[in-house]
Amino acid sequence: MKVFVYILTISGIALYISGCQSNAAREKKSLNTPAEAVYDLEETAAEKAAILNSPTTKRQQAELSDFFSHKLLRTGFNGAMLVAKKGVTIFEQYHGIEDYQSKMLIGESSSFQLASVSKTFTGMGILWLMERGQLSLEDTLQRYFPTFPYMGITIRMLLNHRSGLPNYLYFSDSLWRNQDIFLTNAELLRMMEQHKPPVQHQPNTHFQYCNTNFALLASIIERVSGQKYPDFMRHTFFEPLGMTNTFVFDPTSTKRPHQTTSHKYNLRPEPDTYLDGVFGDKGIYSTAQDMLKWDQALYTGFFKPETLQQAFTPYSNEKPGVRNYGLGWRLMINPDSSKIIYHNGWWHGNNTVFCRLVQDSTTIIILGNKYDRGIYQAVKPIRAIMGHGDGDEEGEE
Repeated sequence: MKVFVYILTISGIALYISGCQSNAAREKKSLNTPAEAVYDLEETAAEKAAILNSPTTKRQQAELSDFFSHKLLRTGFNGAMLVAKKGVTIFEQYHGIEDYQSKMLIGESSSFQLASVSKTFTGMGILWLMERGQLSLEDTLQRYFPTFPYMGITIRMLLNHRSGLPNYLYFSDSLWRNQDIFLTNAELLRMMEQHKPPVQHQPNTHFQYCNTNFALLASIIERVSGQKYPDFMRHTFFEPLGMTNTFVFDPTSTKRPHQTTSHKYNLRPEPDTYLDGVFGDKGIYSTAQDMLKWDQALYTGFFKPETLQQAFTPYSNEKPGVRNYGLGWRLMINPDSSKIIYHNGWWHGNNTVFCRLVQDSTTIIILGNKYDRGIYQAVKPIRAIMGHGDGDEEGEE
């Protein structure tokens, strides 16, 4: 097997650049900026230099390199890892192959199935529509699906996983007759209306993570916006943010260039199933560099502060502990009230981490296309290197 390690060379300010940038201060864009505009998300040259030349950064780079080479790679890691401070990439490495057949090496253009990290886009898509008065989080589902048989559930309850709905990943096997045909969001809705699989609990009584919630949110986005979910995501987020290697997966279409294949732990392919036709809870492919653009968009005025406050508020407080869930985001609220805002993902052989240490704008992105729990276990030591040693390990989604 070919093995490839890409190490980003850091010299002065020559580092990850997403496009031609001027040395002017970063412009804060208005919410009225046309969707076609690309947001400028980077620091100035002087700001980059200050971050990259600091002794702390130099030490962190050395420790991250050592961790990657001597710890993460030993887990069988096959993927991308990026760490940034205030939007400036201080560490970026790639290892392994995109596809077991082509043996194409993973690099900065390699797009990975984000799995449940896709929920961050779906959730913020709903909040984007809310900001424009096109929906309310207190709307019940019957406003969009008049014959939906589960009453008393609001959009907010879908976003924070307090709906009590059954998880389609578990009930579909017995209800979807021809599993050679991809299940779609529309067919999932019809299946629930026809068969009424039993709820897990009554609405808004407690938290229960459920992929059905975000599949339904994707359908609401389509009904409210009048666009297909992939088109809405492209027009609303991917194109404005310059996320040129990010897209919603269509299992019936031709594989895109540098779209990675899912692998089992032994590098054998992990094939798609009929469940891959459903999106919203999963299904978005992206690169490490594009995900940094998504992270930075949440700092630069793309959303109103009050919208982000709602998104990052904990909604399930029945049990004590640091872990909680916002609106499409997992939260870790430390005793000092600092927050880690994150989401992990697991689907087939894909494992993903998107971790935002907002106290000092540190970002950790790890994307893998060969099943590897070490990806989740890597977050705690990386956080410690970056000066955030508290908190539990993160896990699968």
